Amino acid sequence: MPLRKSLTTGAAEASKLAGKILLLAVLLAGLSLGSTEVQAAKRAKPQPEAATAAGETPTAPPKVKYAVGEDPDFARQKGWPVEGPPPPPGAILPEKRIVAYYGNPQSKRMGVLGEYPKDEMLARLKQEVARWEKADPSKPVQPALHLVTVVAQGEPGKAGLYRMVMPDHIVNMVYDWAKEINAILFLDIQTGMDNIRHLLPRFEWILKNPDVHLGMDPEFNMGPSGRRPGTKIGTYDAADINYASGFLQGLVEKYNLPPKVFVVHRFTRNMVTNSKNIILRPNVQIVMNMDGWGAPWLKRDSYRDYIIAEPVQFTGFKLFYHNDTKKGDPLMTPAEILRFVPTPIYIQYQ
Repeated sequence: MPLRKSLTTGAAEASKLAGKILLLAVLLAGLSLGSTEVQAAKRAKPQPEAATAAGETPTAPPKVKYAVGEDPDFARQKGWPVEGPPPPPGAILPEKRIVAYYGNPQSKRMGVLGEYPKDEMLARLKQEVARWEKADPSKPVQPALHLVTVVAQGEPGKAGLYRMVMPDHIVNMVYDWAKEINAILFLDIQTGMDNIRHLLPRFEWILKNPDVHLGMDPEFNMGPSGRRPGTKIGTYDAADINYASGFLQGLVEKYNLPPKVFVVHRFTRNMVTNSKNIILRPNVQIVMNMDGWGAPWLKRDSYRDYIIAEPVQFTGFKLFYHNDTKKGDPLMTPAEILRFVPTPIYIQYQ
């Protein structure tokens, strides 16, 4: 009997132990399954890059490298696009790009306008217009003739002012040439020792026409220095530019004209002083034109340093068929110039 009880008791304890072992096995299986599911979830969840997982800072994407004059961040930091008066009805800019031939018909050395016979010159201008229209189909091109109407001189002349005023019949002749190809005309003034306040009213007779505009060249404004033209680069202050733009604004109002385009040449910092004080007027569209010559890298530097870095309103770019290329450098192409930020809206060939 004791033996039977012992066997029975042993069997019961064995049965309980087997149950505990089974329960433990189930629990362990559940834990194993949970661990597998966690690992699967981890595999399914997107993991950070190795550098981030290791506690390091993610590598920034490489910064875009722009050629000189093409960096939009630099232009933005300098204040482009400029906030100015909205273009009134009839304004040429910024709806169109102006492509101009520069010079004087009485000189083959001053620019392409006088270098070739009239018909050949106009045909060449048409070809340049077509090149720009092809390079930027989004922007219609307005052809122009840019006539040096007052020419700085190395000698004082009868007036003692180191400048020569073109006779009216020469101005009218070039104006007629422009009309032949639906071009506009710019009168460019090199004051020498004269004063823009004295010279500009002299041309009201032609500036009162809706398709005649103005150019001013600080390089040959020698009054502030008293030096002979060609021996030192001249200068204009914002006050001089404001006088000229105010004069043009008055003509627009007096004769009920569309807005005037006003081109100011520049290729050094001192050619235009106090540029921040230049006034923007509703009916005058000011173009700061980079008109220095040389290799493409030098022209890019000048455009960045003296045009982009000192915003006014619109920008221009000058190309010299001979001076830009005389050391073997290529003439910059429309495609290259169109990559500038801001993009030049006035293109001048000399």
